[in-house]
Amino acid sequence: MRVDLNADVGESFGVYTLGEDRAVMAAITSANVAAAFHAGDPSVLRRTVRLACAHGVAIGAHPGLPDLVGFGRRVLQIAPDALEDLVLYQIAAVAGVAAAEGAALRHVKAHGALYHMTSESPALAAAMARAIATFDRSLVVFAPPHSAMVQAAGDAGLTVAVEVFADRAYAPDGRLVDRKMAGAVIDDT
Repeated sequence: MRVDLNADVGESFGVYTLGEDRAVMAAITSANVAAAFHAGDPSVLRRTVRLACAHGVAIGAHPGLPDLVGFGRRVLQIAPDALEDLVLYQIAAVAGVAAAEGAALRHVKAHGALYHMTSESPALAAAMARAIATFDRSLVVFAPPHSAMVQAAGDAGLTVAVEVFADRAYAPDGRLVDRKMAGAVIDDT
């Protein structure tokens, strides 16, 4: 078994700095780079890709819903075909910047509400899998175990990396505890 230490990065925006990308990048093996829909912007995206390259970190696209104000954590109603286009657009943005910096995109992981929506909805999961497969069938899909996304990615012939969160609490049914609940995010400070 291979353990991949993965983190969401590139979530700063304009003059606002979110996260500790420089410190985190030295400790991870793969990075989910925000594609500027839930967080990030074109300049942050490029700086983040450069930082990942400097540390030998695998680059992944981190598509989210178009929800900067809610940081991509609010559920938005979206049709599967619109979701497919939205995800394809974001994958292409991260892959394009990575290519410009001499790197290749390795994986895709949905962000926030999109992650949960594609975990639970077979139609939305299939739309996301189509977007990924249309762009590049060699991309690995990160998804929670026993989810609609795992099934859809497999059906589309994509490789799946089943993941767990070390900093999040889980409910008895295996789902992540809602961030609004006490103890949902594990913090040792």
